[in-house]
Amino acid sequence: MEQLSFRPVTAPEAVLARYEICRTRDIEEARQCGEKIFCENHLCNLDAKTSLDASIFYRRAGGIGIGRMSYGGALTIKPGVLDTFALIQMPIRGEEQIQLGDQKVVCNPSMGTVINAHTKSLINHRPNTEKLIIRIERSLIEQHCQQLLGRTLAKNIEFESAIPIASESGARWLRMVSWVYDCLSLDDELSPLMSAQLESGLVHMLLTNQPHNYSAEILADAPSLAPSFVKRVERYIEDHAHEPITIIDMAEHAGVSSRSLFAGFRRYRDTSPMLYLKEIRLRRVNEELLRLSSGNETVTAVAFRWGFNHLGHFTTDYKRRFGESPSATLAR
Repeated sequence: MEQLSFRPVTAPEAVLARYEICRTRDIEEARQCGEKIFCENHLCNLDAKTSLDASIFYRRAGGIGIGRMSYGGALTIKPGVLDTFALIQMPIRGEEQIQLGDQKVVCNPSMGTVINAHTKSLINHRPNTEKLIIRIERSLIEQHCQQLLGRTLAKNIEFESAIPIASESGARWLRMVSWVYDCLSLDDELSPLMSAQLESGLVHMLLTNQPHNYSAEILADAPSLAPSFVKRVERYIEDHAHEPITIIDMAEHAGVSSRSLFAGFRRYRDTSPMLYLKEIRLRRVNEELLRLSSGNETVTAVAFRWGFNHLGHFTTDYKRRFGESPSATLAR
């Protein structure tokens, strides 16, 4: 059976394993559990010979929610109109056939799907299908899109429904999704800084990677930025690095669109705003470790306070930046 080339550090069967919210053979219980995550829906078992064996794992972080779910047997899912959120589905194995308005889409390990807010859908779930789901608040997507454009939206955002996993854009999306699933599978406690970074990174990737009716405008060449805007954001980052600031916060402070902000940093600093923020936070960790006496506080506690949830990734970045491990700095 074809399987999704999903490559998180976490083994597929362990993805969100500590966040099971439903395991049942009762179709009504499965329906009620699904409604807690999504919206009103109706489940219809299509194969009397195959019993329902539903399992749902789910966790939220700010305006995003991720999950892993399976129903075991064949059934039809009739959701209400999503309205307040968009839903991305990526089968790990198996297949779903989805009716999106007048369009029919096959969703399998080679092809993910986006179900837009406001879109009426009908999902035919095949036996032994297991899928990853990503729920993103519509208001969050619109807020980020408006920042990228530098203006308000005249109409709803409509994403193309298909996500070809084998394409270059599909590979980029899969890397981002793998990172998000790792963070939310491995870390029981997320700092506000990490939660904001996950939210901002995922929505930005969706808007710049998955085609939609505003893509051409977002991806058009941005006009040159005066260095004063870049310097203003640099000062803002220096002053607020301890807070869960996002691209939206930076752009609002600069008085420019997110698109222009990225272009300005790329042109004048050869980096991105979020990478600049990461470098500042690494520097602050270094300064704090140098001030501490060994034994007073752990490297993990300091790293977590500055938004670094993955100690392994943090240690690699720290050593690249300062030429030694954080524990070596603390031991001085």
